[in-house]
Amino acid sequence: MSTRHGRARGSRGKRRPRPLGLRSLTALLATAVLPLVALGLGAAPAQATGYPVPYSFAAGISAELLNPGSAPPGANNWSCRPSAAHPRPVVLVHGTFGDLTDSWQALSPLLADQGYCVFALNYGGSPGNLFQGYGDIPTSAAQLAAFVDQVLAATGAAQADIVGHSQGGMMPRYYLKNLGGAAKVHTLVGLAPSNHGTNLDGLTGLLAAFPGGSSFVGSLCAACGQQTAGSPFITALNSGGDTVPGIHYTVIETRYDEVVTPYSSAFLSGADVTDITLQDQCGLDLADHLAVIYDPVALHDVLNALDPAHASPPLCVPVLPVLGG
Repeated sequence: MSTRHGRARGSRGKRRPRPLGLRSLTALLATAVLPLVALGLGAAPAQATGYPVPYSFAAGISAELLNPGSAPPGANNWSCRPSAAHPRPVVLVHGTFGDLTDSWQALSPLLADQGYCVFALNYGGSPGNLFQGYGDIPTSAAQLAAFVDQVLAATGAAQADIVGHSQGGMMPRYYLKNLGGAAKVHTLVGLAPSNHGTNLDGLTGLLAAFPGGSSFVGSLCAACGQQTAGSPFITALNSGGDTVPGIHYTVIETRYDEVVTPYSSAFLSGADVTDITLQDQCGLDLADHLAVIYDPVALHDVLNALDPAHASPPLCVPVLPVLGG
């Protein structure tokens, strides 16, 4: 088995940039900017062909407010058949408190425009609930397993690729390890995944960025406790090694992640792993935990991970906390 290690974490002895004041800036943007998204601010102009790709978290919140629970553009076309160029469907897995609508307004159309069959699900929450991904993680992994089976049956593909954010980048590892997913998945890409746990303050603080989040009772979030560093769930998940044979893993993380802390805990060790720190590619990238799914640098890395034979360096562009590119 080949090994792909790209641990872009900075050289020893060099001083790393520190996210000074980023938490305060994130809170300011969440309270001052996100209330404007109901007006549709932040979306990129429509492209001449294909779906528009709005690199802005504002577009995700706007879509959630206007059409809650809707599939993002380009996703869940059950008549889609994979092409020879992209033979595996891509399943998008949101994070804690997010859902398929607010998470994938950029990546779903970007992948569809590239010719992928794209699918996205909600998991870990009651149907119709504004918040998803807060339920018991093994139960959520079983929901993912059933969804992947549905995707493979509809498309005729033998395997799928998975791209997940936060819990959505970590939870599929339970599916791969314990629920037979390793035979059905080719590549797992995690955007700021909680692979080795985090602190509960970071997870509950994430609620402030979602409409009505302050009223959500953190004690009802089973997934929050399970994602705490050192929890029995995290300990069992990583026992015996971070990876399982046959899967290609890529982790894309920002040094300014205020939810998965320390940010380096997102990275994996093992065979066939590529770990990427965004700021080692682009010093203008100030993406935090939320913005990473609307970060053109990070999403270009996703394209590279899904199609490494045609990989290219991402363009370095300014990316803001919360809002993205």
